[in-house]
Amino acid sequence: MQRRDFFKSFAKPFKEKDELVVRPPYFLDEDDFKNGCIDCVDKACATICEEKIIIIQPDGTPKLDFTKSGCSYCDECANACIKDVLKIENRKNIQVEFSIDRLKCMSWNNTMCFSCKDPCLDNAIDFTAMFRPIIDISKCTSCGYCVGVCPTDAIKLEVRS
Repeated sequence: MQRRDFFKSFAKPFKEKDELVVRPPYFLDEDDFKNGCIDCVDKACATICEEKIIIIQPDGTPKLDFTKSGCSYCDECANACIKDVLKIENRKNIQVEFSIDRLKCMSWNNTMCFSCKDPCLDNAIDFTAMFRPIIDISKCTSCGYCVGVCPTDAIKLEVRS
């Protein structure tokens, strides 16, 4: 058993309240998913995703799942979308804001942990000395790489309006 798995065994199972739906970063309007994705047969956006974070919901629309990886903004899902719901010209950061739950975070509770900082390519997670990480939202691209590696599920997601 790896150390990260050991610490995760103490965490409560993650439950999303009201089923948070995070969309891929290439859409213009939320209604496009309801109109275009429902009758899409091949669901190419999900199959082409190298990070395997696009999952198809029961209603046929895609959503992002950051539990295993994050979005590299590679453009492949937009290139594969035959219904023009996802388009390269609509590229933007994922419409989610990340924050750290201080009660769940090991570093905020005086245990050295840099699990969230290590995969952050944007250097958006700042530490005061070796403890107390804070996500700098001006640097964060909302890629989600920090979410799945946190051993206590301390990274919270909130959809931006």
